[in-house]
Amino acid sequence: MATPVLEKDDAAGRPEPGFADSPYITVTLRVRRFNPEVAAEATWEDFQLEIDPKERVLDALHKIKWDLDGTLTFRRSCAHGICGSDAMRINGKNRLACKTLIKDINPEKPITVEPIKGLTVLKDLVVDMEPFFQAYRDVMPFLITKDTNEPTRERLQSAEDRERFDDTTKCILCAACTSSCPVFWNDGQYFGPAAIVNAHRFIFDSRDEAGEQRLEILNDRDGVWRCRTTFNCTDACPRGIEVTKAIAEVKRALITRRF
Repeated sequence: MATPVLEKDDAAGRPEPGFADSPYITVTLRVRRFNPEVAAEATWEDFQLEIDPKERVLDALHKIKWDLDGTLTFRRSCAHGICGSDAMRINGKNRLACKTLIKDINPEKPITVEPIKGLTVLKDLVVDMEPFFQAYRDVMPFLITKDTNEPTRERLQSAEDRERFDDTTKCILCAACTSSCPVFWNDGQYFGPAAIVNAHRFIFDSRDEAGEQRLEILNDRDGVWRCRTTFNCTDACPRGIEVTKAIAEVKRALITRRF
């Protein structure tokens, strides 16, 4: 039996449906590259690739790494917006690469991809997250009670009490909020929005008994009062947390000592 041959054009010069309906488009990813073993300064490098516009920036980065340049370095883990590993600046805004569709970021123009700001770049899109996580650890992000004995039953909490801090439980520690903060850019000693959000989660938890201690930690010169309420953090949060509101509530708790 003869093998069928697929022709690109019919007699009238029109493309066959399989070609005309192709979902792929050509996009240019302009990636900020940095390798301290090669050069002291970062440079921009353009990559052209064919991709379905309904795919994500993370998919585009995978295509570059797997097919074009295996030296491209970036973090990613779950690829579904839960782990927070792939936060980066895409077209000048902090986003998760796994949650950003190509079609939503003007693919007709070069798509810029660079590391988040305010943290030391180690290589390409990878930054040193240790200062970020140290601030997180400093606010004691865990339940603390005065009873040192192991509980014999669960610590009950009403739905209303749970609702009080529900929003700030959504944080995935991606650093998108903290690295969008101009105060953090200029002074890395500032605790940053993410640390304050995670302190909020326990300060307003009715089961916790270390609220005063956390408030004193955030009353430091590098604490909550450094916030200038620019709302960058709220805009950057991929989980939709009202970060600026949470920071304001911590400030209010410091003044009134009511939480």
